[in-house]
Amino acid sequence: MKVLVLNSGSSSIKYQFFDMNTKEVLAKGLVERIGMSSAILTHTPTGKEQIKIVGEILDHSIAIEYVIAVLLSKNHGVITDKSEIDAVGHRVVHGGETFSGSVLITDQVMKALVDNIELAPLHNPPNIKGIEACKKHLPNTPQCGVFDTSFHVKMPPHAFLYGIPYELYKKYKIRRYGFHGTSHRFVSERAAILMNKPITETKIITAHLGNGCSMAAIDGGHSIDTTMGFTPLEGLIMGTRSGDMDPSVILHIMAKEELSIQEANTLLNKHSGLIGISGDSSDMREIENGVNEGNKRAKYAFDIFVYRIKKYIGAYTAALGGLDALVFTGGIGENSEMVRREVCKNLECAGIEIDVELNDSRPKGEVLLSKKGSKVNVFKIPTNEELVIALDTEQIVKEQLDSSKE
Repeated sequence: MKVLVLNSGSSSIKYQFFDMNTKEVLAKGLVERIGMSSAILTHTPTGKEQIKIVGEILDHSIAIEYVIAVLLSKNHGVITDKSEIDAVGHRVVHGGETFSGSVLITDQVMKALVDNIELAPLHNPPNIKGIEACKKHLPNTPQCGVFDTSFHVKMPPHAFLYGIPYELYKKYKIRRYGFHGTSHRFVSERAAILMNKPITETKIITAHLGNGCSMAAIDGGHSIDTTMGFTPLEGLIMGTRSGDMDPSVILHIMAKEELSIQEANTLLNKHSGLIGISGDSSDMREIENGVNEGNKRAKYAFDIFVYRIKKYIGAYTAALGGLDALVFTGGIGENSEMVRREVCKNLECAGIEIDVELNDSRPKGEVLLSKKGSKVNVFKIPTNEELVIALDTEQIVKEQLDSSKE
């Protein structure tokens, strides 16, 4: 089976095309600047040269048409007929409380996605556009939705409810949802394999650290708590997001600065976090350079970032009742030895002892970073959310085919 995985944003579509027999990526690419006359499609077939195509791509439907065409290209393609695309898997940001797992896209599912738009107004609409575009160009191809939120849906009420009137939760579904679910799921499953333990017998904390950051407490393969909340704003400090703060702070700022709701939302999501504190950059590499150069505000940003992660490690170890593994993933988690080192510093009390020399050598791939004798395994594991989407899609489509034969 060959599966096309799509991540549709408001003005972009990322894609990877998998051969599920080998789990290999046949081609991957990105369509940028959708809606503009100078849109760019960057296509990289495995083992061949990367190409860039510039053209007028005014909507998601035309973008998908371009993607299919380049997959079929005589010189740069990897298939000879679009019927070789056996299934399409879509990353969908928000499934609300409706979906506890990945699903086959049906009319009923599409209605639920529309109903959940108010929970993710920036993300669900382009996700829906991607699905509708595939329906148009691949009408006979099964499609599946894999949700960022579904991995966290089974959190217990004491973890997902907020201290607001319960009626508001029932009326507006205001609760902790959590995000980055496919990443947390993938790396926790890999950690269990690397420890040679059944996932059902593990207690794992996963730290997905990138421009967006979240952590999850995973008990027996199930998320029991996560740092992101009703939206991706809560939790750790991030590239441009504030993370945890006293809600009264924003009310105070709105009054003092006479900000509208939209302006306040932009302040918290686009101008806060690392960029807000450092004043220079949201990129951890540049923050680290600033720290090394003695920049005080860069050091503030770095120290707050590390401190928040430490606090959640302590909290989640307590919530789990112990800890088998701490996993770093995401762009920062995988590539910043400085962040990993400082996060693990002085955590021997929690059984976490990192091999500093190994960590600082910038090892590639999946690596056990903890010292021999450390009670807790510390891993660096590159995430692969696209593969999770492809695997779920393959399983759902195979189940559908099997049931149709009965």
